Amino acid sequence: MDDGDISIHELKRVDLKGATIIDGFPSVGLVSSIAANYLIKVLDLEHIGIMDSEHFPTVSLIRDSKPLSPVRIYAGGKGGRGDQIVAFISEFQPPAPLVRPIAYALVKWAIEQRCKMIVSPEGLVVDPELKTTTDVSDIVFGIASTPSARELLKENEIRTFEEGVISGVAGILLNEGRKRDFDVITLLAEAHPDFPDAKAAALVLEAIDRILLGIEFDAKPLFEESQRIEEHIREIQKQAVVRDEAKDVPRPAMYG
Repeated sequence: MDDGDISIHELKRVDLKGATIIDGFPSVGLVSSIAANYLIKVLDLEHIGIMDSEHFPTVSLIRDSKPLSPVRIYAGGKGGRGDQIVAFISEFQPPAPLVRPIAYALVKWAIEQRCKMIVSPEGLVVDPELKTTTDVSDIVFGIASTPSARELLKENEIRTFEEGVISGVAGILLNEGRKRDFDVITLLAEAHPDFPDAKAAALVLEAIDRILLGIEFDAKPLFEESQRIEEHIREIQKQAVVRDEAKDVPRPAMYG
C-alpha cells in the first residue's frame, strides 16, 4: 500500500498556514486519542474534514444526530500564542498495512496546507527493570525530527527521549519528518498498556500547552475531562464489540 490508498476530504476550506497538527490516532493507553479529544473540546475546534480509505472500519459514529467518519479532522482554537491547531482524531487503531499510508498522507497534506509542525502525544511503556532505578511516572519525554524542533523541546525543558522504539503512526511520522526536513515532535508519558490512561494524557497535554498554546490550563479540570473522554472511548469500543458479536463478524481493529 502507498498513500494513494488514503484520501483526505475537506468539508470546509480553512487557511491552515502555520498551524500545528495533533496526531490523534490511538496509541499506548489511548494517550493520543484522549489528548486530541480534549483539545477539540477545550479549544472548540470545528469539524473541517475527514480522512478516508476503503480499508477503514465500516462504521459511522453518531453524535448529536450527525454521522461521523472513523477519522475526522478538526481545526481552529487559536491559543494564547495565536497558533491554530488541527487535530486528526480516531477511536480505531489502524491495521498494520495502513500505518505507513496514513502517516505519508498526513505529512503530505500538512506540507500542502503549509502547516508548521506535527505533534504526536504518545504513551510510553517503561521496562520494569528501569522503573526500579528511575521514576518516570510524572515525566514527559520528547523526540523531534529536526534540529529546530529539538531546540523547541530544549527551550521548554522537555527531557529528551534518548533510546527506545516508537512504533505506529507516530514512528513513521518522525521518520518522514526527518526525511522531508519537516518538524515532527513526539511527546511521551508513561502509560498503562492495557487500558485508557487519563493521567498520561493529562501530562502530555500540559506539555503541549507549554510548547504551543500558552493558555495556562488548570491541571485539575484537565484531568477530570480526560477521565470523561476515557469513559466515552470505552463506550464506543464496547458498542462496537456488541454490534460485531451480534452479527458474528470480525470486529474492526481497535485499540484496547
